Amino acid sequence: MTRPRSHIAPPDLVGTYHCVQRCVRRAFLCGVDHYSGRSFEHRKAWVEARIHLVAECYAVAIHAYAVMSNHLHLVLRIEPAEASAWSDEEVASRWVRLFPPREDTEAAIEHKRMRLLVDPARLSLIRRRLGSLSWLMRCLVEPIARRANREDGCKGRFWEGRYKCQALCDERSVLAAMAYVDLNPIRAGIADRLEASTHTSVATRIAIAKSSPAMLTRPLKPIAGNLSPDLNLSTADYLQLLDWTGRTLAPDKRGRIAQNAPAIVSIIDRNPACWTTRVAAYGNGWARAAGSAQNLIALAERLGQRWLKGIRLAANLG
Repeated sequence: MTRPRSHIAPPDLVGTYHCVQRCVRRAFLCGVDHYSGRSFEHRKAWVEARIHLVAECYAVAIHAYAVMSNHLHLVLRIEPAEASAWSDEEVASRWVRLFPPREDTEAAIEHKRMRLLVDPARLSLIRRRLGSLSWLMRCLVEPIARRANREDGCKGRFWEGRYKCQALCDERSVLAAMAYVDLNPIRAGIADRLEASTHTSVATRIAIAKSSPAMLTRPLKPIAGNLSPDLNLSTADYLQLLDWTGRTLAPDKRGRIAQNAPAIVSIIDRNPACWTTRVAAYGNGWARAAGSAQNLIALAERLGQRWLKGIRLAANLG
C-alpha cells in the first residue's frame, strides 16, 4: 500500500534523503533512443544545470547526484527552518530566479519581484515551498519535461508522478548513499572510471580538485547548495573510498573484496565487506530508510509499524 511521503520526510523537520525520480515507463529522456537512433544526451546537461540552480534557491544541500538516461538520483539534506529565517526580499529573489518572467529583462524581473513583495500571503506560501522536499523535486523536473516536450513538438508527461524517497538516518548511511549514486554510471557500464562518469557529482568534485588541489585536504562539503554540513572525511578520502568501492563492486568482481582497502573504510565501517554490502544494498536491500538497526527500529515505532525492511540487514552489518 502506498503511504504518504510525509511519514518518512516530515515537511517541517530537517532530514537527509536519497531521492530517485524515474521517467514514465522507464522511457529515455536523455541518452540515445534505441528506436529512432536520436541522441538526447544534451538533456543531461539541462538536468545538471537545473540541480545546481535549485540548490542555490532552496534551503538544501546536495551531497551527490547522478543524471542517467531514464532516471535521476539525488542525496540531499533539506532544512525547512532555514527558509523560515529568510527575509521577504530574499524569498522573492530566490523564487524569481527559479521561475523568471517570459520577458527576460531586468525590468520584467524586478516587476515580478516587486509584485511578490506586496503579496504577503503569496510570499508565505513560497517560503514554505522553498523548504519543502516535494516542491524541490517538482521545481527540478517539471521545467525539464516542458523543455523536452517543446524540443520534441509534443505533449505529455516525462516523469513518474511519485519519486522514491529513502530517509538516511546517520552519516554512514549518507556516505553509502553518496557512493551508490556516484558509482551509478560505472555500475551501469557506461563509464569505466570516476572522471568519465559525466553528469555526476563525483565528476564535478574531481574537476574542482584538479583546478584547486587544496580542496582535496579539506572536509567534504555538499556539491551544491546554501547549507554547509561538512562530513567527517576529506575530499581526498572520499574519492579514494569511491574508487576502491567501484573496483570492488565491479561486475567482474562480484562478491570479491579487495585486500588493499583504504584506511578510511575501517573508520567508517566494521570491515570492508560490511561497507560494500551497505553500498550495494541501495539497490534493493534498503527500502524506506537506511541506517543502524536502532535508528530503523525507532523509525518503525514512530510510523506505528512492527517492522521495517532493512532492520535485519542493518543488525547483521552492525
